[in-house]
Amino acid sequence: MPSDKRYLVAGLGNPGTAYARTRHNIGFMVVDELAAAYSIALLKKKFDTDFGQGIIAGSNVILAKPMGFMNRSGPPLRRLADFFNVDIENVIIIHDDIDLDFNRIKIKANGGHGGHNGLRSIIEAFGDNGFSRIRMGIGRPGERIDMTAYVLGQFSADENKLLGELIKLAADAVDVIISKGITAGMNKYN
Repeated sequence: MPSDKRYLVAGLGNPGTAYARTRHNIGFMVVDELAAAYSIALLKKKFDTDFGQGIIAGSNVILAKPMGFMNRSGPPLRRLADFFNVDIENVIIIHDDIDLDFNRIKIKANGGHGGHNGLRSIIEAFGDNGFSRIRMGIGRPGERIDMTAYVLGQFSADENKLLGELIKLAADAVDVIISKGITAGMNKYN
């Protein structure tokens, strides 16, 4: 029997096939991995999100992908959290992070947006930064590469060889956060 605690696990990205396998959409990729692993169909649509409900680590979970663009992720997620009565401390956001080397993840509780427009939008919409984050390292571009082009670009051939394992690692981290708490997650994955 699932616990009474309910989680909202949201991956950040941009909608549409043009962005599907880009660095900025790694959060969407992790949510898709979780959906497949736990048989949670992301077929429901509400508040400009695609979402599904299921059980992960014995808890009720809403998996979500906001379908506005990255810098407008906050309002749809806030409305979804309010609709399902999810407390801010039970919101887990999965997002790309240029300040981490590719193939690394880092779990963080609270904190600022660090220049990430998706996180900025979420903090503004909730009026609170008390959610957990799984930061997915995508690395920084070289000096001659435009930042926007880099994050909206495809993974390299070498990165693609490791991408599946990185996505599975982040999906496992979600399970640990839900089952054992944020501190256990940080201790295991940071």
